[in-house]
Amino acid sequence: MRNIKLRNKLTVKLLGTIAISFFVTFFLFVIISQLVFHLVGINYFIDISEEKARLMAYLVLSLIILNFIVVFLLLVRKKFIYLRHISESVNQIANGNLGLTIEIEGKDELSQLAQNINYMSKELENKFIHERQLEKAKNELITNVSHDLRTPLTSIIGYLDLIKNEQYENKDQFYDYFETIYSKSHRLKHLIDELFEFTRLSSPDVMLNLNKVELASLLQQIVGEYIPIFEEEQLSVRNSITDEDIPVLIDVEKMVRVYENLFMNAIKYSIKPSDIQISFKSKGNTAVLQVSNRVEKPPVEDVNKMFERFFRGDQARMDAQGTGLGLSISKRIVELHNGVIRAKYKDGWIIFIVELPIYNEQLKNS
Repeated sequence: MRNIKLRNKLTVKLLGTIAISFFVTFFLFVIISQLVFHLVGINYFIDISEEKARLMAYLVLSLIILNFIVVFLLLVRKKFIYLRHISESVNQIANGNLGLTIEIEGKDELSQLAQNINYMSKELENKFIHERQLEKAKNELITNVSHDLRTPLTSIIGYLDLIKNEQYENKDQFYDYFETIYSKSHRLKHLIDELFEFTRLSSPDVMLNLNKVELASLLQQIVGEYIPIFEEEQLSVRNSITDEDIPVLIDVEKMVRVYENLFMNAIKYSIKPSDIQISFKSKGNTAVLQVSNRVEKPPVEDVNKMFERFFRGDQARMDAQGTGLGLSISKRIVELHNGVIRAKYKDGWIIFIVELPIYNEQLKNS
């Protein structure tokens, strides 16, 4: 109903302007008529020819019409100026001045038009900025991928050249070269798989295979599977996963990847020997997992930068084991589940926090 009223406002104003112009013109017509009657009463037109009388009548009629036009234009002058301003602004936007906004005047169709143009201008600016960011991200992705693919590939080619030219002293050295090639090939495959997964998850039409899961039980199972790995790496697990049933709606395969990525990240960068703390509980309508491990120093001042594409700490860069995509993939997966993943550093501990909405079946049915 509000929009209907708004559409009619300009029409009402125009009709009002026409009415005012008509009454002003009518008032002028009355004055001229009274003047003519007065002149007739004093026999002013006795000696005037018929042709002059007709000419005077035309002049009077022209004056009345001109008066109507002038009054009408004076009354709608602001609207015409505003319309011209809108037209010029649209022209500037069309010429690349995205984000330009028009000052809103009044509450009629022209103001509605200006609001729509402002919205369009902002949307175009945001899309342009987004496109530039995507282009920049694509260039960075290509640069980083080229670098990361080149490193193992160069090693593979180098060792293959040694084998091809029989530049090895004995069979043991030959098998060492072969083992290195095998390891670097797996490293190359892992990076390509990570890149493919990241690209697939970045697609706006990615689909999740959602199922209702008791998350506490799932986490206990995953932690149990990793206990031998933790112990082998001289890491003691302090498990405080609640026994409470906390249902969540998740793509199990993808979320398991997130949790395993956090555990492997803790194994790689923990001080050894030390502890790993794993806690899980509900907080309001949110299921909260925390994975904490001791580190010598934070990898970066803002630890949440670790979720950026291809970010890797110094140690990972020296041993070339990290792809720099794992935490970015984890972040994307959690966001697809309407959750939040973040990190913080406190007193020698780096803490990863994953929050997911608890599945409320009653709320779902309502």
